[in-house]
This record gives sequence, structure tokens and C-alpha cells, in this order.
Amino acid sequence: MAKILCALLAVSALLSLLHGFTAAILKSDDGSEEWGYVKVRHRAHMFWWLYRSPYRINDPSWPVILWLQGGPGASGVGYGNFQEIGPLDANLKPRNSTWLRVADLLFVDNPVGTGFSFVEDARDDKLFVKTDEEAADDLTTLLKSPLYIVAESYGGKYAVTLALAALNAIEAGKLKLKLGGVGLGDSWISPEDYVLSWAPLLKDLSRLDSNGFKKSMSVAKKIRDELIHGKYVEATNSWGELQHVISQGSNSVDFYNFLLDSFMDPLSSSVAAKEHVNAIAVKRYSTYLNYLKSPPSSTGNDGDIKRLMEGPIRKKLKIIPENVTWGSQGNAVFDYFAGDFMKPRINEVDELLAKGVNVTVYNGQLDLICATKATEAWLGKLKGQIGPTEVGKYCSCQWNRKTTRVENNLSETLTGKI
Repeated sequence: MAKILCALLAVSALLSLLHGFTAAILKSDDGSEEWGYVKVRHRAHMFWWLYRSPYRINDPSWPVILWLQGGPGASGVGYGNFQEIGPLDANLKPRNSTWLRVADLLFVDNPVGTGFSFVEDARDDKLFVKTDEEAADDLTTLLKSPLYIVAESYGGKYAVTLALAALNAIEAGKLKLKLGGVGLGDSWISPEDYVLSWAPLLKDLSRLDSNGFKKSMSVAKKIRDELIHGKYVEATNSWGELQHVISQGSNSVDFYNFLLDSFMDPLSSSVAAKEHVNAIAVKRYSTYLNYLKSPPSSTGNDGDIKRLMEGPIRKKLKIIPENVTWGSQGNAVFDYFAGDFMKPRINEVDELLAKGVNVTVYNGQLDLICATKATEAWLGKLKGQIGPTEVGKYCSCQWNRKTTRVENNLSETLTGKI
């Protein structure tokens, strides 16, 4: 990459800053948590939060998992941490199960403008990144422990791009890092395969009639043609149009669980959110940005994530600038990615496999927007041949509902290695 690779953060013993950047770092009283900002570019500041595992063993092979959220514009520090895999849920109660049992966890608000990350002047479009590659430049990390990059939805595109940027820096001697592997959960790796899968899947489920199927396929084929001709901004706009057509024809099927209608799920059940659905459908890929107006569920597990981040979490962190509101620049992040949103990253996955990187692909069985059938389709386009002893593996298990949609369905896991 032409740009100088910038550091994500500095953490004693584990992390160190590159190229002389400085940043304030705060710690919890017991030293198990550290967080801070890194100035990744002029007037651009990235927020990170590290959890050290209480189960950590004194072994240099103990891994660090870097979690990347989707969107673009969804907060890993907020959603990934408190609604998915962190030690506490959105009510700040300990989770029965957390990934800290097997690794240290590093959450990042990426790209800059997401969550608590910010640019000093949101009116200056030069301060925002606009491509996955630019986001990777901001997100290069120096670690002594093995790094596993795990991501979901649009975050999968960040993950493969960052992994390649890290490998290139390692090969050039600019980065001392062991890349342990990449995990892609319901990841937006091949937008073309996904949008072409929606109408056939819903037709088979009787959620679309013949008329709705024809209308949806017409828009999907238009998207395919736009992608073929490199019209990526137009394809992003048509993606929003396709979501609208499918919502109308399917009685508002839930794109994140096709067994439900939109807003049947407690995580998105509010009159205010329902009235705003069409605008959000055009502007958002990640379901998490719909949570901002969602009330706590009757079980008390979900909470109000924005109230949490702007209340007790801001008070705890003591480092967030007064003029920065959690998620306030997320809309701009998505808009600036309009030219990159629909670009595929299949070739990048191929490159990782060719370099011997372990890549795990896992998919929610009831996900529509990143449907499992479409995931299998782009996996079939990989150029690398998986040997007879390293074939894709399948497992199916029932997840109990806790705090996220991800845990509300059956999960299929496909893993491949060359």
C-alpha cells in the first residue's frame, strides 16, 4: 500500500504505536481493561477498548481477537462488545459465555467516524475514509501475541483487506505480528451473490409471489449489470431500491431472520423505528444501526445501547471529548462508502488462502441479507482448491437467545484452509 501504515493503539507489553503517534490510555483499577484514542491521521481519531482475559495463561501463543463490526458505520465497541461477545451485556451484567474464555478481546470503532471514533470536522469529507483499503491503512496493528481478526456483515470486507495489509507489512519488515487467522461471520464478501439470492429464497419460502419475484429479480439483475460495468455508487442505490421492493412484496420480511416480519423481533420493535424503516433500509446494511431507537425487551437483556454508551460507559471511559456523541458520524461513514459498498472481496479471500492463512466462514441459517446459499455460491468461486484432507466442514447447532439476532437461529459453519 502506498500510504504509511498507521497504528491502531498502544498497550503495554502487548501493543505499541507505530511512526511516533501518541495517544492517551486509561486503565481499569485492576488492569484488566485498557482503552484510548489513536490519532491515525491529521484530525482523525480512532477509539479502541482492550479486555485482558482472566483466563489468560502465561503463554506467548495466547491470542488476541480483533473484532470488526459491520455497517459501514456500526460500532464494535458498542454492539459487538455489549450485545454480542464481550464480558458484559447491555445492562452491564456478566454474560454466561464470553470469548474472553479463549482470548483477549480488542474492540475498535472503525472506520473513523464510527461510535466514539471521530473526525474533528465532520463537514470535511477528506477526513473520512471511503474504501476498505483506506480503512485498513487506519487499522494496522502491532502486536506480540497472535492476532485473530473476526468480523461480521460489512466488517468481513474490512477483515480480509486488513489481513492482507498486515501480511504485506510483515513481508516488508514493517510489522512484527503473527496473524493467527480470519473469521468471517455473515460477511458481505460478494454483494452480487447476495442480492441475486434474495428473491429465489423468498419465493421458495412463499414470502414472495410470482409478481414480487419478477419485480425483485428485475432490480437484482440491474444491480448485477451495474457491478459488471463498475457503476458501484449506482449499485449501492439500487441495493436500497431492491430492499424496498422486497419489503413491499413480502409484507416486510425481516432481512436478518426470514421467519419473522420486520419489527416482530423485540430488538427492533418500536413504533418510531417502524415509521423510519424505509429510510433506514436505503442507508443501512448492518441491523445494529436500527437498534438505536429500540426499547429494552421484557427480559431485560437488550437494553438501550445508545443510552448505555452515552451514560455509564462515557462516564467510565473519562476520555470521550464533550463534543463527540456516540454514533453521531455513522451516517456520514456509510455515505462515504457508497462507492465501495458493493465491491466484492472474493479475490482477497483467495489471496489469504494462498498465503496459508486460516479463514473460517460461518453463517446464520435464517439470515436473508447474507443468505447461506449465497455464501456457498461465493465460496464456490474461490480459485484455490481445498484438498481432500482440508475440506469444508459443516456443523449445525441451536443457539439460545440472549442479546442478539445472531443467536436467534441455526448456524452453519464452513471452514477452509489451503
